[in-house]
Amino acid sequence: MAKSKKSKESKPPKAPAMANLSIEGPPQTVHEDVEQATNYRALSDLPSPATSVFSTDSRQSVGSEQLKAKWKKKFGRFNKPTNHSRNNSINSVGSFSQSEDFKKLFDEDGTEPVQKKEEEEVYVVKQRWGYCSYAFSVGQVLVLIIMMTGCGIAPMNVNPMIGPYPDALSYWGGKNAVNIIDDGEWYRLITPIMLHAGVIHLLCNVAVQVETGAFFEREWGSLRWMIIYITSAIGSSALSVIKMPGAISVGSSGAVMGLFGAKLAEVTVRFLDRDKSTQGRIAHQVRKEQCAGVTCSVVVVMLFSFIPYVDWSAHLGGLIAGFCVGMVIFALNLKNKKGLFLWTILGTIITCVFYTIVFKEMYSGDVDPPEELRDVCGYYKQFFDDYECKCMRGQQN
Repeated sequence: MAKSKKSKESKPPKAPAMANLSIEGPPQTVHEDVEQATNYRALSDLPSPATSVFSTDSRQSVGSEQLKAKWKKKFGRFNKPTNHSRNNSINSVGSFSQSEDFKKLFDEDGTEPVQKKEEEEVYVVKQRWGYCSYAFSVGQVLVLIIMMTGCGIAPMNVNPMIGPYPDALSYWGGKNAVNIIDDGEWYRLITPIMLHAGVIHLLCNVAVQVETGAFFEREWGSLRWMIIYITSAIGSSALSVIKMPGAISVGSSGAVMGLFGAKLAEVTVRFLDRDKSTQGRIAHQVRKEQCAGVTCSVVVVMLFSFIPYVDWSAHLGGLIAGFCVGMVIFALNLKNKKGLFLWTILGTIITCVFYTIVFKEMYSGDVDPPEELRDVCGYYKQFFDDYECKCMRGQQN
Protein backbone atom coordinates (compact mmCIF):
# COMPACT_ATOMS: atom_id res chain seq x y z
CA MET A 1 0.00 0.00 0.00
CA ALA A 2 1.29 3.42 -0.88
CA LYS A 3 2.20 5.75 1.95
CA SER A 4 0.33 9.01 2.28
CA LYS A 5 2.22 12.24 2.62
CA LYS A 6 1.50 14.31 5.67
CA SER A 7 0.51 17.84 4.79
CA LYS A 8 1.44 20.83 6.88
CA GLU A 9 -1.24 23.01 8.33
CA SER A 10 -0.84 26.74 8.07
CA LYS A 11 -3.31 29.36 9.11
CA PRO A 12 -3.79 32.09 6.50
CA PRO A 13 -2.75 35.52 7.78
CA LYS A 14 -5.49 38.08 8.27
CA ALA A 15 -5.20 41.58 6.90
CA PRO A 16 -5.88 44.56 9.24
CA ALA A 17 -9.41 45.91 9.42
CA MET A 18 -10.10 48.47 6.74
CA ALA A 19 -13.01 50.48 5.56
CA ASN A 20 -14.72 48.55 2.82
CA LEU A 21 -16.02 50.94 0.31
CA SER A 22 -17.83 50.37 -2.96
CA ILE A 23 -16.44 52.50 -5.81
CA GLU A 24 -19.60 52.22 -7.97
CA GLY A 25 -22.16 53.24 -5.35
CA PRO A 26 -22.48 55.25 -2.14
CA PRO A 27 -19.58 54.25 0.06
CA GLN A 28 -20.36 52.53 3.35
CA THR A 29 -17.84 51.71 6.05
CA VAL A 30 -17.50 48.03 6.92
CA HIS A 31 -14.62 46.93 9.11
CA GLU A 32 -13.78 43.29 8.38
CA ASP A 33 -10.80 41.03 7.81
CA VAL A 34 -9.84 39.99 4.31
CA GLU A 35 -9.87 36.19 4.25
CA GLN A 36 -7.92 33.83 2.03
CA ALA A 37 -9.77 30.97 0.43
CA THR A 38 -8.70 27.45 1.45
CA ASN A 39 -7.23 25.32 -1.28
CA TYR A 40 -6.91 21.55 -1.46
CA ARG A 41 -4.01 19.27 -2.19
CA ALA A 42 -4.63 15.85 -3.70
CA LEU A 43 -2.36 13.10 -2.51
CA SER A 44 -1.14 11.23 -5.59
CA ASP A 45 -0.04 7.99 -4.00
CA LEU A 46 -3.47 6.69 -3.02
CA PRO A 47 -4.40 3.35 -4.61
CA SER A 48 -7.90 4.05 -5.85
CA PRO A 49 -10.50 6.80 -6.13
CA ALA A 50 -12.61 4.95 -3.57
CA THR A 51 -10.05 5.83 -0.91
CA SER A 52 -8.82 9.20 -2.23
CA VAL A 53 -7.97 11.73 0.46
CA PHE A 54 -7.59 15.50 0.41
CA SER A 55 -5.67 17.69 2.82
CA THR A 56 -6.08 21.43 3.30
CA ASP A 57 -3.29 23.87 2.69
CA SER A 58 -3.81 27.65 2.51
CA ARG A 59 -0.58 28.33 0.65
CA GLN A 60 -0.55 26.08 -2.35
CA SER A 61 -2.53 23.67 -4.50
CA VAL A 62 -0.82 20.60 -5.93
CA GLY A 63 -2.37 17.46 -7.36
CA SER A 64 -1.75 14.06 -8.82
CA GLU A 65 -1.31 13.99 -12.57
CA GLN A 66 -2.79 10.52 -12.62
CA LEU A 67 -5.81 11.58 -10.58
CA LYS A 68 -6.39 14.64 -12.76
CA ALA A 69 -6.24 12.70 -15.97
CA LYS A 70 -8.53 9.94 -14.75
CA TRP A 71 -11.18 12.13 -13.11
CA LYS A 72 -11.10 15.22 -15.33
CA LYS A 73 -14.36 14.37 -17.13
CA LYS A 74 -15.98 12.09 -14.59
CA PHE A 75 -15.87 12.67 -10.86
CA GLY A 76 -16.74 9.99 -8.42
CA ARG A 77 -17.50 10.03 -4.71
CA PHE A 78 -14.60 10.02 -2.30
CA ASN A 79 -15.25 8.15 0.88
CA LYS A 80 -13.47 8.33 4.18
CA PRO A 81 -10.71 5.67 4.35
CA THR A 82 -10.93 3.02 6.99
CA ASN A 83 -7.22 2.48 7.53
CA HIS A 84 -6.39 3.78 11.00
CA SER A 85 -2.78 4.61 10.22
CA ARG A 86 -3.85 6.66 7.22
CA ASN A 87 -6.20 8.66 9.40
CA ASN A 88 -3.29 9.58 11.59
CA SER A 89 -1.13 10.70 8.68
CA ILE A 90 -3.49 13.18 7.07
CA ASN A 91 -5.04 16.48 8.09
CA SER A 92 -8.58 16.11 6.87
CA VAL A 93 -10.63 13.44 5.21
CA GLY A 94 -14.18 13.16 4.00
CA SER A 95 -16.49 12.86 1.07
CA PHE A 96 -16.18 15.15 -1.91
CA SER A 97 -19.19 14.59 -4.18
CA GLN A 98 -19.62 15.53 -7.81
CA SER A 99 -19.72 19.32 -7.87
CA GLU A 100 -18.13 22.43 -9.28
CA ASP A 101 -15.97 22.66 -6.16
CA PHE A 102 -13.88 19.72 -7.32
CA LYS A 103 -13.50 21.15 -10.82
CA LYS A 104 -12.23 24.41 -9.40
CA LEU A 105 -9.21 22.58 -8.01
CA PHE A 106 -7.68 22.30 -11.47
CA ASP A 107 -7.02 24.51 -14.47
CA GLU A 108 -9.11 24.06 -17.57
CA ASP A 109 -6.46 21.89 -19.20
CA GLY A 110 -6.19 19.67 -16.09
CA THR A 111 -2.40 20.01 -15.93
CA GLU A 112 -1.65 22.99 -13.68
CA PRO A 113 -2.67 23.62 -10.08
CA VAL A 114 -4.96 26.51 -9.32
CA GLN A 115 -4.68 28.88 -6.38
CA LYS A 116 -7.84 30.78 -5.52
CA LYS A 117 -7.93 33.84 -3.33
CA GLU A 118 -10.83 35.90 -2.19
CA GLU A 119 -10.04 39.47 -3.13
CA GLU A 120 -11.92 42.66 -2.52
CA GLU A 121 -10.94 46.27 -3.11
CA VAL A 122 -11.02 48.60 -0.14
CA TYR A 123 -10.68 52.37 0.08
CA VAL A 124 -9.01 53.41 3.30
CA VAL A 125 -10.36 56.59 4.93
CA LYS A 126 -8.98 58.45 7.93
CA GLN A 127 -11.89 57.96 10.29
CA ARG A 128 -15.09 56.01 10.63
CA TRP A 129 -17.57 58.86 11.12
CA GLY A 130 -17.99 62.48 9.99
CA TYR A 131 -18.18 63.85 13.51
CA CYS A 132 -18.14 67.56 12.67
CA SER A 133 -20.63 67.15 9.83
CA TYR A 134 -23.13 65.46 12.13
CA ALA A 135 -22.50 67.91 14.98
CA PHE A 136 -23.06 70.96 12.77
CA SER A 137 -26.19 69.41 11.28
CA VAL A 138 -27.70 68.67 14.68
CA GLY A 139 -26.85 72.18 15.87
CA GLN A 140 -28.45 73.76 12.81
CA VAL A 141 -31.66 71.77 13.32
CA LEU A 142 -31.86 72.79 16.98
CA VAL A 143 -31.24 76.46 16.21
CA LEU A 144 -34.06 76.56 13.65
CA ILE A 145 -36.46 74.85 16.05
CA ILE A 146 -35.66 77.39 18.79
CA MET A 147 -35.99 80.30 16.36
CA MET A 148 -39.37 79.16 15.06
CA THR A 149 -40.59 78.47 18.60
CA GLY A 150 -39.56 81.84 19.97
CA CYS A 151 -40.08 84.10 16.96
CA GLY A 152 -42.97 82.42 15.19
CA ILE A 153 -43.42 81.25 11.62
CA ALA A 154 -43.73 83.89 8.92
CA PRO A 155 -46.48 83.75 6.28
CA MET A 156 -45.56 82.13 2.97
CA ASN A 157 -45.59 85.49 1.15
CA VAL A 158 -42.92 86.73 3.58
CA ASN A 159 -40.83 83.55 3.88
CA PRO A 160 -41.66 80.77 1.39
CA MET A 161 -39.09 78.49 3.05
CA ILE A 162 -41.44 77.84 6.02
CA GLY A 163 -39.40 79.63 8.63
CA PRO A 164 -39.17 82.68 10.89
CA TYR A 165 -39.37 86.36 9.98
CA PRO A 166 -36.26 87.99 8.45
CA ASP A 167 -35.68 90.18 11.52
CA ALA A 168 -35.26 86.99 13.56
CA LEU A 169 -32.53 85.85 11.16
CA SER A 170 -30.68 89.13 11.63
CA TYR A 171 -31.20 89.04 15.40
CA TRP A 172 -29.65 85.57 15.62
CA GLY A 173 -26.53 86.58 13.67
CA GLY A 174 -27.39 86.52 9.97
CA LYS A 175 -25.26 88.36 7.43
CA ASN A 176 -26.19 92.04 7.70
CA ALA A 177 -23.80 94.28 5.76
CA VAL A 178 -24.52 97.35 7.88
CA ASN A 179 -23.61 95.60 11.11
CA ILE A 180 -20.50 94.01 9.59
CA ILE A 181 -19.01 97.04 7.86
CA ASP A 182 -20.16 99.95 10.04
CA ASP A 183 -20.48 98.28 13.45
CA GLY A 184 -17.56 95.85 13.16
CA GLU A 185 -19.62 92.74 13.94
CA TRP A 186 -17.21 90.36 12.23
CA TYR A 187 -18.74 87.32 13.86
CA ARG A 188 -21.55 87.68 11.32
CA LEU A 189 -19.17 86.33 8.69
CA ILE A 190 -19.32 82.92 10.43
CA THR A 191 -22.60 82.70 12.36
CA PRO A 192 -24.83 82.52 9.24
CA ILE A 193 -23.76 78.87 8.72
CA MET A 194 -25.76 77.92 11.84
CA LEU A 195 -28.93 79.65 10.60
CA HIS A 196 -31.42 78.73 7.90
CA ALA A 197 -34.33 80.60 6.39
CA GLY A 198 -36.73 77.72 6.95
CA VAL A 199 -37.43 74.01 6.95
CA ILE A 200 -36.97 73.58 3.20
CA HIS A 201 -33.69 75.45 3.22
CA LEU A 202 -32.45 73.41 6.19
CA LEU A 203 -33.35 70.02 4.73
CA CYS A 204 -31.59 70.76 1.45
CA ASN A 205 -28.35 71.81 3.11
CA VAL A 206 -28.30 69.18 5.85
CA ALA A 207 -29.02 66.37 3.37
CA VAL A 208 -25.87 67.25 1.42
CA GLN A 209 -23.89 67.90 4.57
CA VAL A 210 -24.54 64.54 6.27
CA GLU A 211 -24.03 62.54 3.06
CA THR A 212 -21.35 64.07 0.85
CA GLY A 213 -19.93 66.38 3.50
CA ALA A 214 -19.58 63.58 6.04
CA PHE A 215 -17.82 61.33 3.53
CA PHE A 216 -15.34 64.12 2.70
CA GLU A 217 -14.65 64.48 6.43
CA ARG A 218 -13.97 60.75 6.73
CA GLU A 219 -11.49 61.06 3.85
CA TRP A 220 -9.75 64.22 5.02
CA GLY A 221 -10.05 64.06 8.78
CA SER A 222 -12.04 66.41 11.03
CA LEU A 223 -9.32 69.06 11.37
CA ARG A 224 -8.92 69.61 7.64
CA TRP A 225 -12.66 69.49 7.16
CA MET A 226 -13.18 72.18 9.83
CA ILE A 227 -10.53 74.46 8.33
CA ILE A 228 -12.11 74.24 4.89
CA TYR A 229 -15.66 74.59 6.24
CA ILE A 230 -14.97 77.71 8.34
CA THR A 231 -12.73 79.51 5.83
CA SER A 232 -15.29 78.82 3.10
CA ALA A 233 -18.01 80.30 5.31
CA ILE A 234 -15.96 83.47 5.77
CA GLY A 235 -15.27 83.81 2.04
CA SER A 236 -18.94 83.14 1.31
CA SER A 237 -20.23 85.86 3.65
CA ALA A 238 -17.55 88.37 2.60
CA LEU A 239 -18.39 88.14 -1.10
CA SER A 240 -22.10 88.34 -0.24
CA VAL A 241 -21.50 91.61 1.63
CA ILE A 242 -19.91 93.04 -1.50
CA LYS A 243 -22.36 91.80 -4.12
CA MET A 244 -25.62 91.72 -2.13
CA PRO A 245 -25.27 94.29 0.67
CA GLY A 246 -29.03 94.89 0.89
CA ALA A 247 -29.99 91.32 1.81
CA ILE A 248 -30.08 89.38 5.07
CA SER A 249 -28.33 86.11 4.22
CA VAL A 250 -28.18 82.86 6.20
CA GLY A 251 -27.39 79.22 5.52
CA SER A 252 -24.54 76.72 5.36
CA SER A 253 -24.75 76.32 1.59
CA GLY A 254 -21.76 78.62 1.09
CA ALA A 255 -19.64 76.44 3.39
CA VAL A 256 -20.91 73.28 1.66
CA MET A 257 -19.93 74.78 -1.68
CA GLY A 258 -16.51 75.30 -0.13
CA LEU A 259 -16.29 71.56 0.51
CA PHE A 260 -17.07 70.97 -3.16
CA GLY A 261 -14.40 73.48 -4.15
CA ALA A 262 -11.86 71.76 -1.89
CA LYS A 263 -12.64 68.39 -3.47
CA LEU A 264 -12.03 69.87 -6.93
CA ALA A 265 -8.75 71.27 -5.61
CA GLU A 266 -7.78 67.83 -4.28
CA VAL A 267 -8.50 66.21 -7.66
CA THR A 268 -6.49 68.93 -9.41
CA VAL A 269 -3.49 68.75 -7.09
CA ARG A 270 -3.29 64.95 -6.99
CA PHE A 271 -4.02 64.33 -10.64
CA LEU A 272 -0.35 63.88 -11.51
CA ASP A 273 0.61 62.36 -8.16
CA ARG A 274 1.69 58.88 -9.19
CA ASP A 275 0.99 56.30 -6.53
CA LYS A 276 1.29 52.83 -8.06
CA SER A 277 0.17 50.99 -4.95
CA THR A 278 -3.21 49.26 -4.83
CA GLN A 279 -4.55 51.88 -2.43
CA GLY A 280 -3.25 54.68 -4.63
CA ARG A 281 -4.99 53.20 -7.67
CA ILE A 282 -8.28 52.83 -5.80
CA ALA A 283 -8.06 56.37 -4.40
CA HIS A 284 -7.38 57.75 -7.88
CA GLN A 285 -10.45 55.98 -9.24
CA VAL A 286 -12.60 57.25 -6.37
CA ARG A 287 -11.48 60.83 -6.94
CA LYS A 288 -12.27 60.56 -10.65
CA GLU A 289 -15.84 59.54 -9.90
CA GLN A 290 -16.13 62.17 -7.16
CA CYS A 291 -14.95 64.86 -9.58
CA ALA A 292 -17.80 64.10 -11.97
CA GLY A 293 -20.39 64.11 -9.18
CA VAL A 294 -19.10 67.28 -7.55
CA THR A 295 -18.94 69.14 -10.87
CA CYS A 296 -22.54 68.21 -11.58
CA SER A 297 -23.63 69.34 -8.10
CA VAL A 298 -21.84 72.67 -8.44
CA VAL A 299 -23.50 73.36 -11.78
CA VAL A 300 -26.95 72.55 -10.39
CA VAL A 301 -26.47 74.69 -7.27
CA MET A 302 -25.20 77.66 -9.26
CA LEU A 303 -28.18 77.43 -11.62
CA PHE A 304 -30.57 77.50 -8.66
CA SER A 305 -28.62 80.39 -7.13
CA PHE A 306 -30.41 82.93 -9.31
CA ILE A 307 -33.93 82.23 -8.11
CA PRO A 308 -35.47 84.63 -5.52
CA TYR A 309 -34.37 84.38 -1.88
CA VAL A 310 -31.11 82.58 -2.79
CA ASP A 311 -27.76 84.34 -2.41
CA TRP A 312 -25.74 83.42 -5.49
CA SER A 313 -22.72 85.45 -4.33
CA ALA A 314 -22.47 83.42 -1.12
CA HIS A 315 -22.37 80.18 -3.13
CA LEU A 316 -19.70 81.55 -5.47
CA GLY A 317 -17.62 82.96 -2.61
CA GLY A 318 -17.68 79.67 -0.73
CA LEU A 319 -16.71 77.70 -3.84
CA ILE A 320 -13.72 79.93 -4.59
CA ALA A 321 -12.56 80.04 -0.97
CA GLY A 322 -12.80 76.26 -0.62
CA PHE A 323 -10.80 75.71 -3.80
CA CYS A 324 -8.03 78.10 -2.70
CA VAL A 325 -7.68 76.75 0.83
CA GLY A 326 -8.04 73.16 -0.37
CA MET A 327 -5.18 73.61 -2.80
CA VAL A 328 -2.84 74.51 0.07
CA ILE A 329 -4.05 71.72 2.36
CA PHE A 330 -3.86 68.90 -0.16
CA ALA A 331 -0.59 70.06 -1.69
CA LEU A 332 1.07 69.31 1.65
CA ASN A 333 0.24 65.59 1.18
CA LEU A 334 2.01 65.17 -2.15
CA LYS A 335 4.87 62.69 -2.20
CA ASN A 336 6.64 64.43 -5.07
CA LYS A 337 8.75 67.20 -3.54
CA LYS A 338 8.63 69.41 -6.62
CA GLY A 339 4.87 69.10 -6.85
CA LEU A 340 4.53 69.75 -3.13
CA PHE A 341 6.58 72.93 -3.39
CA LEU A 342 4.91 74.30 -6.54
CA TRP A 343 1.30 73.55 -5.53
CA THR A 344 1.82 74.88 -2.00
CA ILE A 345 3.27 78.14 -3.27
CA LEU A 346 0.56 78.52 -5.90
CA GLY A 347 -2.24 77.70 -3.44
CA THR A 348 -0.88 80.12 -0.85
CA ILE A 349 -0.65 82.91 -3.41
CA ILE A 350 -4.18 82.56 -4.78
CA THR A 351 -5.62 82.18 -1.25
CA CYS A 352 -3.95 85.38 -0.08
CA VAL A 353 -4.99 87.20 -3.26
CA PHE A 354 -8.64 86.14 -2.92
CA TYR A 355 -9.08 87.16 0.72
CA THR A 356 -7.06 90.35 0.25
CA ILE A 357 -9.23 91.48 -2.66
CA VAL A 358 -12.47 90.60 -0.87
CA PHE A 359 -11.71 92.37 2.41
CA LYS A 360 -10.14 95.35 0.68
CA GLU A 361 -13.29 95.74 -1.40
CA MET A 362 -15.50 95.46 1.68
CA TYR A 363 -13.84 98.48 3.28
CA SER A 364 -13.06 100.45 0.14
CA GLY A 365 -16.14 102.64 0.57
CA ASP A 366 -17.75 101.37 -2.61
CA VAL A 367 -20.04 99.02 -0.69
CA ASP A 368 -23.02 101.03 0.53
CA PRO A 369 -25.50 98.88 2.48
CA PRO A 370 -28.90 100.47 3.15
CA GLU A 371 -29.08 102.20 6.51
CA GLU A 372 -32.62 100.88 6.90
CA LEU A 373 -31.14 97.46 7.68
CA ARG A 374 -30.25 98.75 11.14
CA ASP A 375 -33.95 98.32 11.83
CA VAL A 376 -34.66 95.09 9.99
CA CYS A 377 -38.24 94.89 11.23
CA GLY A 378 -39.10 98.40 10.03
CA TYR A 379 -37.31 97.74 6.75
CA TYR A 380 -39.44 94.71 5.92
CA LYS A 381 -42.67 96.28 7.19
CA GLN A 382 -42.63 98.66 4.26
CA PHE A 383 -42.87 95.68 1.90
CA PHE A 384 -45.36 93.45 3.77
CA ASP A 385 -48.51 94.69 5.49
CA ASP A 386 -48.84 91.58 7.66
CA TYR A 387 -45.25 91.63 8.91
CA GLU A 388 -44.82 91.05 12.66
CA CYS A 389 -41.72 91.91 14.65
CA LYS A 390 -41.58 89.18 17.27
CA CYS A 391 -37.79 89.02 17.62
CA MET A 392 -36.89 92.67 17.08
CA ARG A 393 -33.81 93.63 19.01
CA GLY A 394 -34.74 97.28 18.97
CA GLN A 395 -34.08 100.08 16.54
CA GLN A 396 -30.55 101.41 16.33
CA ASN A 397 -30.31 105.09 15.55
